[in-house]
Amino acid sequence: MSTTPARLKYLSGYPTHLTVQVQQLLAEGKLGELLRSRYPNTHGVRTDKALYDYVMALKNEHLHHAEPLSHVSFDSKLHVIAHALGTHTAISRVQGNKLKAKREIRIATLFRDVPAEFLKMIAVHELAHIKEKAHDKAFYQLCTYMEPRYHQYEFDLRVYLTHLEVVGKVEWGSDGSARVGSFEA
Repeated sequence: MSTTPARLKYLSGYPTHLTVQVQQLLAEGKLGELLRSRYPNTHGVRTDKALYDYVMALKNEHLHHAEPLSHVSFDSKLHVIAHALGTHTAISRVQGNKLKAKREIRIATLFRDVPAEFLKMIAVHELAHIKEKAHDKAFYQLCTYMEPRYHQYEFDLRVYLTHLEVVGKVEWGSDGSARVGSFEA
């Protein structure tokens, strides 16, 4: 593995052959086109209530017995302040002689205007933290249990973040088109 250029910081842990492909597509101005062809549509989750319902549906489908969530929302400060795309927190409070944990998930507002697959990837990631705190083998097994293409979506999201930083936003369309080229993580 060679050193990854600074402008590919989101892809620093990936093999050189992938980062070279991404860099070439960036140089040719084709990276946005490739992303649009792979993920032509955005999702319809625009409000905090819709996000809460979306995340709770995933939780109820895959993590029936996990601790309940009290709050799920988009957070405009996440990407800038925390250098994170989502957070999972547990706030403990004393109620009488009991200690109660209030669990919250916050997702960067960046995810309001991306393909559904990227929103699902970050939601699955944050939900997995309910059961697994560390980013270890068990954590990623849980992520792939909830979304079998988790790793591909995470890679493609990192490619999009690279495009966002170097070129700017991708204008996601509403109709699908043929795929032009591909790269697999």
